[in-house]
Amino acid sequence: MNDLSPTTLAPDAYGVLTGPDTLTIQRLLPGPVERVWDYLTQSELRRQWLAAGEMALAVGAPFEFVWRNDELTNPPGPRPAGSAQEHRLECKITEIDPPKKLAITWGSTGGVTFTLEPIGSKTLLTLVHHRVPERSTLLSVSSGWHTHLDILAARIAGREPTEPFWDQIARLRPDYEQRIPG
Repeated sequence: MNDLSPTTLAPDAYGVLTGPDTLTIQRLLPGPVERVWDYLTQSELRRQWLAAGEMALAVGAPFEFVWRNDELTNPPGPRPAGSAQEHRLECKITEIDPPKKLAITWGSTGGVTFTLEPIGSKTLLTLVHHRVPERSTLLSVSSGWHTHLDILAARIAGREPTEPFWDQIARLRPDYEQRIPG
């Protein structure tokens, strides 16, 4: 397993396996924890980097994520064959401690936990995607989270992402194929 201390964190740090089926990825983001929390929980801000969907901030509250990845960057890059223009996922909040922690269900996997920690004037976001049972799914969520978090970092910094969404996914997939054991 890899050291994930903030002192070793690079702005474009790769996710690492912190268990055989668990991905952990971090980003050091500009601004206070409350601002990053808003980007996690408010649909209008979250849709700028991940997916839209109104969220009642209570344990057990169901919600739906609606992805429109072609809208995340301009241009979006060529969408891979078989990728839908829109994707939806029913989720539920499993743990919430505003503005420090949000845990949600995530399809057939064990769920995703976002933890926020102040580091000076910045915020360390740690994302853990639990129990991802298949390597192909692990490769997809790794390159996906990496790309979405890079877009989040750009948006919070008030700038446009530098690489088209689908181009970055395509570039990162082979990197994660080498980083994640078969």
